[in-house]
Order: sequence, then structure tokens, then C-alpha cells
Amino acid sequence: MVVARLFPKNSTYFNKSKDYFIKLGRIMDSNGWMQLFPVWTLVVAGIVINNNYNDRYIYWEWSGWMNGSVKLLLVTFGYFLFLKPKQLWYPGKNILNQKEVIRHIIIAITLLFIGWVNLDSAFSKLPLIIPYCFAFVSCLMVFQFPLELDKEKGIWNHFGWHNKIEMFSISIICMIIALLSGIYFDDPILSTSAAVAFPFPFIALIWPNHVRHLQRARLFPLFTFSMFLCVRVPWFLIPLSILFFVVRTINFFRYGIVYPSFGVDFLEED
Repeated sequence: MVVARLFPKNSTYFNKSKDYFIKLGRIMDSNGWMQLFPVWTLVVAGIVINNNYNDRYIYWEWSGWMNGSVKLLLVTFGYFLFLKPKQLWYPGKNILNQKEVIRHIIIAITLLFIGWVNLDSAFSKLPLIIPYCFAFVSCLMVFQFPLELDKEKGIWNHFGWHNKIEMFSISIICMIIALLSGIYFDDPILSTSAAVAFPFPFIALIWPNHVRHLQRARLFPLFTFSMFLCVRVPWFLIPLSILFFVVRTINFFRYGIVYPSFGVDFLEED
């Protein structure tokens, strides 16, 4: 991380700026900025589903950036004005009960539909969003195991593995369904990203209860789907990168750690 190299921990600027970023971080946490990653990814997935139906061979297409950006702005306002205040969207924060899981699935379908719907959308093809719902459920089950940050050590911990077999098994099955559906519907984005994401919940299921396996199972499937979506709509890289680097810069000055990160913690006790 460039900021970490320019302003190492305990440097003069780091210490002077820490109080400001702590306050900013509280605003970020209270407003749930991190939750925008799955919200945006679902909307863009809907856009890509429509693109794939209209032209199977669209790649690196910039022409729809205005329409896509407007949709992201609308759902962002909707998230901050409705979902977040009413506590309707918080995967990874708490263990969800059955009703809350169903509610999150309904919201995910709505976000996919917002991305998918367009003037040239063929409603007979609306069922094409269903396989992406299975991919979402797969990721949601992994987020049933919340992580807690040890601020002093700068590492993440998980203190309960209840229903591990059930949750990760559902995650694996749903990802396999998404993979096979992507092949059946000739959707290379879904099939390829599901194939890449499938091993992470599988490893978390069969290996001992290590936090690093859970970290990978939470981070990399979402990252994989986001990056494969960018193959068709590269403009999505811009809002993703802005949010990613803003959040990790704030967290660096708050805790002295790089988060979110593509690395995982290895300071664990067996």
C-alpha cells in the first residue's frame, strides 16, 4: 500500500492525522460504507446479464457507463436513505435468522433487477438473474460467520463455528448451481467466476477452523465476481477502486493495518 510506505506507523504525520481518521472511520462504520461493495456488485451483475443476453461477445464495453453510473448513484442513495437506517442490509455484521436471510435475498433480487431492467430488456429473460441469486446466497452463507478486529494486535478473530457444516455446505451447493447454470445459459462471466470462487468455501469447510480460511472465503468470491463483471463493463473498476482505497486508507490511519486487503492474517494460534 502506497500510503503505508509514505506515512509509516508512528511517523509524525501518521500520529497527527490519526484522530481525524478515527472520527472519519466512525462515520464510515455507522453508515456502512463497506456494505456498498455487494450492493454495487449486484446492480452491475444485472447490467451484465442484460448485456450478455443482447450480445454474448461483449467485452470491455465502455458505452454504458453513464447509465450504469446513474443506477449506482440511485441505489447508493437508496442504501443510505432506506436500507441502512432501517437495518435491512448488513451481511457480515450479525448472524442472520431465516427471515433475515430471505429478506436479504429479496433485496439482492431487487438490486439485480434494477441493474437488469432497461428500455430494451426482454422480460421473458428475467429468470436469467436467478443463477446470480444462487451465487449471492453462496456468499451470504459465508458471511454468517462475523469477524471481529483485535485493534491492539491488528488481526481478525472469529469466536464461533456453530453450524459450520450446514452453512458452508449450502454455500458450496449454491455456488455449484450457479456454475452449472452459467454453463447452461452460456454465461461465461457467471460460470467462470463461480468456478474460481467455488474452492474457497470448500476449503473453509474441510480444513480446521482457521480465521484465514474464513477470510479468504469471504473476500475472494466477492472480489472474483466483481473483477469478472469488469471484463464486460470496465467502468465499474473506477467506483470500486475509489471506494476500496478510501476505506483502506481510513482504516490504515485508524488501526495501522491495511484493510480491506488481498492478504490474510497468519498470526493465529492452533
